[in-house]
Amino acid sequence: MIQSVDQIQKSSQLPTWWKQAVFYQVYPRSFKNTNGSGVGDINGIIEKLDYLKQLGIDAIWINPHYDSPNTDNGYDIRNYEKIMEEYGTMEDFDRLISEMQKRNMRLMVDVVINHSSDQHEWFVQSRSSKDNPYRDYYFWRDEPNNYPSFFGGSAWTKDDTTGQYYLHYFAKEQPDLNWDNPKVREDLYNMLRFWLDKGVSGFRLDTVATFSKIPNFPEFTPEQVLNFDEEYTKGPHLHQYIREINEKVFSEYDVVTAGEIFGVPTEESIKFTDHRRKELNMAFTFDLVRLDVDHAEKWRRKDWTLPHFRKIIHDLHQTAGEHGWNAFFLDNHDNPRVVSHFGDDRPEWRVASAKALGTVILTQPATPFIYQGTELGMTNYPFQTIEDFDDIGVTGFWKDLVETGKVPADKFLEASKYTSRDNARTPFQWDDTENAGFTTGTPWLKVNPNYKEINAARQVNDPDSVFSYYKSLIQLRHEIPTLTYGSYHDLDLNHDSVYAYTRIDGDYKYLVVVNFKDSEIDYPLPEDLSIASTVIESSAQKSVQNNATSLQLAPWQSGIYRLN
Repeated sequence: MIQSVDQIQKSSQLPTWWKQAVFYQVYPRSFKNTNGSGVGDINGIIEKLDYLKQLGIDAIWINPHYDSPNTDNGYDIRNYEKIMEEYGTMEDFDRLISEMQKRNMRLMVDVVINHSSDQHEWFVQSRSSKDNPYRDYYFWRDEPNNYPSFFGGSAWTKDDTTGQYYLHYFAKEQPDLNWDNPKVREDLYNMLRFWLDKGVSGFRLDTVATFSKIPNFPEFTPEQVLNFDEEYTKGPHLHQYIREINEKVFSEYDVVTAGEIFGVPTEESIKFTDHRRKELNMAFTFDLVRLDVDHAEKWRRKDWTLPHFRKIIHDLHQTAGEHGWNAFFLDNHDNPRVVSHFGDDRPEWRVASAKALGTVILTQPATPFIYQGTELGMTNYPFQTIEDFDDIGVTGFWKDLVETGKVPADKFLEASKYTSRDNARTPFQWDDTENAGFTTGTPWLKVNPNYKEINAARQVNDPDSVFSYYKSLIQLRHEIPTLTYGSYHDLDLNHDSVYAYTRIDGDYKYLVVVNFKDSEIDYPLPEDLSIASTVIESSAQKSVQNNATSLQLAPWQSGIYRLN
């Protein structure tokens, strides 16, 4: 448990609200439904703001809330200045901002401007004829090249109206916008100003690294096809466009910007967030959450090790250095549940490993993002058949690989159970009533059957729950600036069981230790370190003596300690 904290310290760095904030990601479709439709809505978020305030959350990031046909759950936008009908009205959105401001909370919205929906008026006009004024808002060619889509198949689809092919890095219903056209950029900038003027405090820029396309679309070599996610980030004008959007829009407001830079090599990530370059404030990188995804066969899962896990974290922090900044997360709407992915979701270890992973998330020199339900230790869904999946990625690869006989159905399903995005998208588990208290109607996606054991109502007033431990960690993060700004040093990159690192800022020195095994470990502290006091522990069975130079770690134990 939490011990007395003798330090509410001053930091050696200039305070920045978005570095010190703890963010919480709300996937609106699955968070809380208030009208019986089975789809989460804005009023559901408003209803649960006090729950998030109780947890200690400073800012919320919501996934796309715009009008959409929902081919890709809102990442296909039909109208950027209209609210998705299932989610509510513009009045509801304005009330969300107002209610958050009353609670001193900020809102970050998801901006999807690499592509639009094929039902967006721009694309409706663009596809209507070759000489339409909106034709060059998108990319058209007489013949496709060999570019693959992230969702399987070709990145080009023929449109019968004009007989040409249009580009879509994602689904065919998500045509890519032509950022080389200055009219496109100015229209998008005006849209961003619309939301900023409403009181939005942050933007998460979806697939920002693909805004600039490769001129003339040359054929990929076989090696480039294998690494297409990285190749798509090599557009020559990418950083020019991000600097422009910063100069023309972001710099005029008190706004935080976070870029999803999927596909960008770690060493290149600093270009997006180095504050001297005036681009973005922080970046979402994916080497960590996808360390066990096969690079060639992206549906396939491979084994991971703790040294690999910590080496990626080490490299991220090294690359960010003193001028860059990262968002830190271990799960989100596109990845499996953290306790099923990096922890142990068996009943005997779920709580302990969920707390241990919470310690990791909230003690990094990066802005922590907690995905909805992570603070409860929600787990992956027990998928059985392909019909259980809603994920367009899974169904797309099923058509490409299983229906063509390239991959056996049982092998594909076994991997998809672990990797599918649907694991994170099952409805939030509020209580043990029907549908976990998410809706009075039929949920758009099935509720995880373990909701009677794992739900918010059971945890908010239980001092030993995952929720209460997260609440304590967030409080510590707010009270101890060293956990935000202090230097990070991994004590043994090769240790395959215990993840231990220091956070140091001047005279304030902390040790973070996490046992990643379901067995006891006697862990001698390296580098002549000794413990002055315990700040917080989870799952500990033995108290630590002052000046201790070793720890007897229980299975999945974690702790933060003040060092001598």
